[in-house]
Amino acid sequence: MRTRLDAALADAEEQIASLIAQYDEVVAASRDSNADDEHDPEGATIAFERQQVVALLAQARASRDAAVRALEQLEAGTYGVCERCGRPIGDARLQARPSARACIACAR
Repeated sequence: MRTRLDAALADAEEQIASLIAQYDEVVAASRDSNADDEHDPEGATIAFERQQVVALLAQARASRDAAVRALEQLEAGTYGVCERCGRPIGDARLQARPSARACIACAR
């Protein structure tokens, strides 16, 4: 499982770097234009693109944090234990979602 969690962490870090670069490009493009979000028809598109990248970046950071937390639990010997009820998280759930923090019953 460590290999899968390490891969998930690396993927999240790569995605974060890519999204930061995309955000910087959107900001630079809007800086170079004379777009006024309120009055320019292109302004709403620029604002939407910027917010979309921000939302994707938040998701990528959450994935990274979940992978880090799961790796810490693995080190502590608490990996695979539901944080709500204390019972084991099923293998099938951990295979599908290695950073799961709750068993199926508690996740519902």
